[in-house]
Amino acid sequence: MNPRPTLLAAIALTAAAALSLSACGSDDSSKNKANDKIAGADTGEKASASPSRSATSAAGRPKIELPSDLKLVFEDTETGDPVKDAVLADSAERMRAVDAAITGTDPKGSALAYYNTGKALGAALSWVDQFKEAGATITGEARYYDRVVTLKSKTSAVLTFCADESKGYSKDKKTNKIAKTPATKNSYVLYNTRLDKNAEGVWQTSQIISARGAAQCQP
Repeated sequence: MNPRPTLLAAIALTAAAALSLSACGSDDSSKNKANDKIAGADTGEKASASPSRSATSAAGRPKIELPSDLKLVFEDTETGDPVKDAVLADSAERMRAVDAAITGTDPKGSALAYYNTGKALGAALSWVDQFKEAGATITGEARYYDRVVTLKSKTSAVLTFCADESKGYSKDKKTNKIAKTPATKNSYVLYNTRLDKNAEGVWQTSQIISARGAAQCQP
């Protein structure tokens, strides 16, 4: 019997992305409320599966793979600006990296550390550990939409986006039982993230703030 059923019901598919952080990106409030759904997605217009490796690959970049029962869909992948497109691509890889660490396809968290930095990395590692402690993994589908990049400098950017987490769920690793719950307004989340470009040219997420149930993300 899992000793932490409440956590299992509350865990979000987007994992570290679902961390509700303070403005400085250091506070993990994921334990403070039970999320109605885990993550999921209707595949809307202009949607595509996760960015192709050719769009984000470079020498030394870790290869990210997800289990067949987990799908992430990213909309608004091309802006016409190569810098903004790189921010969008690396942010998407970050989301995939966190889920890979949770599901066990990247047990060492190599990609997780590659696409996160600073307090965001610490918070992401802590969130992944919560899944391990709960004996849980993730399944289903998540959609990320209304992704808007604002460049602050040559090496700093802000990315806001919405997440539809209505069709994704946590799953008990031992029993494979999926914790399905009905969709509510809290299945839709607004994220505000900061990314910083490192010396290798990777846009790493350094801060993330979430607002679950945000009006602008409702269907």
